[in-house]
Amino acid sequence: MTLIDAVILGIVEGLTEFLPISSTGHLILASKLLGIPQTDFTKTFEIVIQLGAILSVVFLYFNRLKKDLNLWFRIIAAFIPTGVVGFLLYKIIKEYLFNSHIVVWSLAVGGMLLILIERYFKKHPTDKTIDKLSYKKAAAIGLVQSLAVIPGTSRSASSIIGGMFMGLSRKEAVEFSFLLAIPTMFAATGYDIYKSGFYITASQWHLIAVGFVVSFFSALVAVKTFISFVSRYTLEVFGFYRILIAIAFLMIK
Repeated sequence: MTLIDAVILGIVEGLTEFLPISSTGHLILASKLLGIPQTDFTKTFEIVIQLGAILSVVFLYFNRLKKDLNLWFRIIAAFIPTGVVGFLLYKIIKEYLFNSHIVVWSLAVGGMLLILIERYFKKHPTDKTIDKLSYKKAAAIGLVQSLAVIPGTSRSASSIIGGMFMGLSRKEAVEFSFLLAIPTMFAATGYDIYKSGFYITASQWHLIAVGFVVSFFSALVAVKTFISFVSRYTLEVFGFYRILIAIAFLMIK
């Protein structure tokens, strides 16, 4: 991996982490296009730079997180199911699921589901705010989010859909997805570094640092833009995008 590769992957991560199109899937596919092999370092790089994107949410929502203790309880309740699934399946995820074949099919199937689900919610709109969300329903959102251990599924899409099924409005579901990403990705990054960080060289840490910073600033732009978008439009366009990307990569093979 070169420095330019790290910058490109950082941009891809920052722009896609919070959109329902799978940042992990896009990173794997981008790495394939750039000719970057899926080594242990590449897999770790793709996970660690996600933390840069997550810190952008901490930055943007810092005052709300600092003042609202009940919000933290809901976030933790939602995180627990995801944390348990991720911990139990860590080895399987790293060794068997990080490949372009799974990503392509996850993107396509997830895209079709996103379109169908959005059409359902057009007829059955939701309007609950996060502060009205019960802890039981918050945990249910976390359980749905755990499906994102499959690369290409999208953590964002899973948690947003889960939030809407639990009664949150689209905008509130998106914001809860942002906030739920904080403990989810901190835990994933910390555990991954614990498992593989001692084998990363100094030059490789340099690449991670570059990707991290680029990811942070790219995500700042993406978060603000996405909130504005979902306040006016549905997520169907992302469903069609996922399908088109999947078809494009199937044709490339």
